[in-house]
Amino acid sequence: MRTRQIRQGGAAALALAVIISGCSQPLSTREKSTLVGGGLGAATGAIIGAAVGAPGAGAAIGGALGAGTGALVGDQMQKRDVQEAEQQHELDQENREIRRQREEIKRLEHQPSSEMDEY
Repeated sequence: MRTRQIRQGGAAALALAVIISGCSQPLSTREKSTLVGGGLGAATGAIIGAAVGAPGAGAAIGGALGAGTGALVGDQMQKRDVQEAEQQHELDQENREIRRQREEIKRLEHQPSSEMDEY
């Protein structure tokens, strides 16, 4: 019995170490949504499962469904974020070009008229 508890504790510690090492980088929107969905699904599944006498099974099923749903929602949110970032980059480029053209117009306006006749 004691050996079994030590093995379970060791397995839990190993699992925790793997989970923590996997989180060394910031989570993406998709990953955050998957975790939140899985947690909410597991909690809801455990509550519903407890009502019918199987909280573990309810938590497992709810967690899997929640994680899947969270991943789908997170994927869509991440795609939207990437698209918005690309659009912002394009706007920044266009604004730089507009500023450059305005500076060129000002420069040409301040030139003597004889230089402008050459164009």
